[in-house]
Amino acid sequence: MPFLVVTATFTAVPVLAAMGMSLTDITSRDIRTPFAVDFIGFENFVRVLGDAGFQRSMLNTALFVVLCVPLSAGLGLVLALLLDKGIRRLRTFFRAAAYLPVITNIVAAAVIWQYAFAPLGPVNAALEGIGAAGPNWLGDPVWAVATVVMLAVWRNVGTCMVLFLAGLQAIPQQVYEAAAVDGATAARRFRSITLPLLRPATLLVVVLMTVSFLSIFEEPYLLTAGGPLGSTRSIALWIYQQFGFGNTAISMAGSFLLIVFVSIVAVVQFRLLRPKH
Repeated sequence: MPFLVVTATFTAVPVLAAMGMSLTDITSRDIRTPFAVDFIGFENFVRVLGDAGFQRSMLNTALFVVLCVPLSAGLGLVLALLLDKGIRRLRTFFRAAAYLPVITNIVAAAVIWQYAFAPLGPVNAALEGIGAAGPNWLGDPVWAVATVVMLAVWRNVGTCMVLFLAGLQAIPQQVYEAAAVDGATAARRFRSITLPLLRPATLLVVVLMTVSFLSIFEEPYLLTAGGPLGSTRSIALWIYQQFGFGNTAISMAGSFLLIVFVSIVAVVQFRLLRPKH
């Protein structure tokens, strides 16, 4: 019962409030009289879906998901395999080092990354030292996307590592020993034992990372503020900017659409990746 009350208070009520406001013409000027607004139906949803900025934000968010989810999951799996079998000494130290970005304050991390990837920053100085010309990481649209992706992956790979490591340690060692007795190579054991038995952990990682990157906000906001030329503006950042502009109903419609997108993608992933009996 307490769980239902907390869920209803902090999840269901805001969602219903956002849905209600998205069906009106409320703006920041109506904050003193929120009930003195007109009901306009789904007009805001039509405006949001037809807005060029929102469409660009949808493409940017999809690009972040396509790039960040496999990179985070892949690197997390590699780190988990190394910590489970490959690294014998200082395993706790390496495990803590890999997870450190997850608990690092994102504001502090973004400031350091802005300094590191500035035109005259340490990264370009290092590239110049080996004879390569460093790009304008945060000023060029393509490189700005790459920099945001690197920061987002760096921040989330520790979470993937922990989840995969828990999945690996739940696999009985007797299964590997029996396969080794039967002559299975390391590659065959990984393909026929590790990957299938890691399916529940993989499902959890993929769904969590996809939901996280569909809602990506801090990295593009703190690193590039959505620029240059809107190349790193995500859906969440577009919604935040619309709210700042006073377009309350528009931002609520965008928020509700984002919830729908996240829900649809999560359901599809659960159906595709669920264990098959």
